[in-house]
Amino acid sequence: MSFEIPVSKIVQGLEPSATLAMSAKAKEIKSNGKTVYDLSVGEPDFITPQHICAAGVEAMKAGFTKYTIASGIPELKKAIAEKYKSDYNLEYNTNQIVVSNGAKHSIHNIFFTTINPNDEVIIPAPYWVSYAELVKLSGGIPVIIPTEESNNFKMTPEQLEKNITPKTKMLLLCSPSNPTGVMYNRNELEAIAEIVIKKNLFVLADEIYDKLVYGNNKFVSFPTLHDKLQERTIIVNGVSKTYAMTGWRIGWTFSPVNIAKKMGELQSQETSNPSSISQYAALAALTGQQNCVTEMLTAFTERRNYVAKRINEIEGLSCPEMNGAFYAFFNIKKHLGKKIGGVLIDNSEKFCLELLTQKQVATVMGSSFGCEGYVRASFAASLDVLKTAYDRIADFIEGK
Repeated sequence: MSFEIPVSKIVQGLEPSATLAMSAKAKEIKSNGKTVYDLSVGEPDFITPQHICAAGVEAMKAGFTKYTIASGIPELKKAIAEKYKSDYNLEYNTNQIVVSNGAKHSIHNIFFTTINPNDEVIIPAPYWVSYAELVKLSGGIPVIIPTEESNNFKMTPEQLEKNITPKTKMLLLCSPSNPTGVMYNRNELEAIAEIVIKKNLFVLADEIYDKLVYGNNKFVSFPTLHDKLQERTIIVNGVSKTYAMTGWRIGWTFSPVNIAKKMGELQSQETSNPSSISQYAALAALTGQQNCVTEMLTAFTERRNYVAKRINEIEGLSCPEMNGAFYAFFNIKKHLGKKIGGVLIDNSEKFCLELLTQKQVATVMGSSFGCEGYVRASFAASLDVLKTAYDRIADFIEGK
């Protein structure tokens, strides 16, 4: 009888990332010689701006290829602090900042530093696929609050207060949202902030899409709402989305000094420092010319407007207004229970798998975001790809 190494109960209970799973399926189809129109991954199709790449090359040439301080180089922390001061008038010292291997790692650090077994974390749904899994991995309990398309997928203050128990410790808020693209306005956030303070909670504010905001919408950083919020808010941000630097893996947190110190110590045992080269590239991103950000936002705005128009034109689809980020989260409920291409479509996973198999368009099922009956489609792809993809989505729904 052969020996088999057992898998831990914690890891057995984890769900794989649906976005990466769909991307892997798309790559499998590509390997068979077919073109795939990939709308599954939240990754800008732009190449990282050249001045940022050049800074990475210069860092290597200058010998900045050694270990750094585990929580990040002082120059980058200073630039991060100055950026939030300039953009949102928030004062942070460098000892309140921890630079990590991407925003996902930052979120992992927050949960492991602040959550004890059976602590509850409130997460409005739809939510990014990794939130609930990272809470569970840390020993906490994700408490999912369903929201409605009729309310633009926004959690109401009443819903928040109703779900708070003696075990509730944290509220996780992502605005602009992945997967819906909706964004809370100042008045809505102020109402939520009142409950956070009254109920003595703290907040993880995922602000990774703060620069991807459309039209007349205004981004509001959560701690700016009340003078008592900065001490009870941990902000997550990074360079991945704003500067098309997903592969460089640089994210960061702003938090109270005691939490930042412990997250730095945790990271020193987990991964040591984030990539030294990537840190110098991120420094160039934050301190260099910002016209690249404006140019990418202009392109995203055009794509967002095109996608909204196409979704409204396709029979039986709808989605809320996309205020920010680069995702459409469209309703497919009118097509569930029907056969498409001879296959019964009874849930969002089946819809996405058949859309990929029959029409080579990769999307992600709403069930993975805690919201069945919907599909997330990124518009971080070229306009040409989007045009072909939505033609194929229309053909798929019409059974062509």
